[in-house]
Amino acid sequence: MSALLIVTIMTPQTIDEVLLELDKIILRARNERDRLGYFATLYRNVTLKIKAGIAAGLFEDGLRMEKLDVTFASGYLKALDSFRRGEPLSKCWLCSFRIAATWSPIILQHLLAGMNAHINFDLGIAAQSVAPGSELASLKNDFNQINNILGSMIAKVRTDIEGISPWINVLDHLAPAAEDRFINFSLDKARASAWLVANMVNSTPVDQLPRKLKILDEGVAVLGSLIGSPKEWLISLGLHVIRVRESSDVPHVIDALSQM
Repeated sequence: MSALLIVTIMTPQTIDEVLLELDKIILRARNERDRLGYFATLYRNVTLKIKAGIAAGLFEDGLRMEKLDVTFASGYLKALDSFRRGEPLSKCWLCSFRIAATWSPIILQHLLAGMNAHINFDLGIAAQSVAPGSELASLKNDFNQINNILGSMIAKVRTDIEGISPWINVLDHLAPAAEDRFINFSLDKARASAWLVANMVNSTPVDQLPRKLKILDEGVAVLGSLIGSPKEWLISLGLHVIRVRESSDVPHVIDALSQM
């Protein structure tokens, strides 16, 4: 077993420490040609954007936003660490990581699968953790800001990805409405429901919370499965066509994503 395989992901306390952990994940993914690095690279870009937003005064409470960012990131980092160690983890993250282990999904599917688990499951939980009880309502504006950043990053990648996925626009021609459903069904639902999840966690008695989170996890995992294997045949056909021309050079894709 290589040394990399036994490295423990440290629990970050600051955004800079989150970035350091993401750098480690990305470096390992490049070295091992592991598609897990695709989402990690996008997420590093998101984290940099949030860090810049805090520095620019974009958020009402910058200190709390950093705490939310760190808490939010920890959900992903802990899930990935558990996956690599073969330990139990949420079904939605397990679905995302398993998609990363297969060849057939296109780059955009890898990114959406990670965003689905992270926003639909982790974001609301993290928000309630940093602003419990009566504090939660005061977080809503900043919560919406971070949610907008997450959504805009996927939209940007969709328009900038042509260099490594030259036929990414094929769905535009096959079925524009189908493309919108594929790209937006998980992301839009996630962004709309994450605040509901935060309020659900906030209002649920502690002894009932594990059951509700289990139900949430199972639902998000179903969405993740549909991202990895869409049921609509026209979408599946379009994705197959896109994949034929898409780069399979994992380090090259990671490098390209890091510039977006």
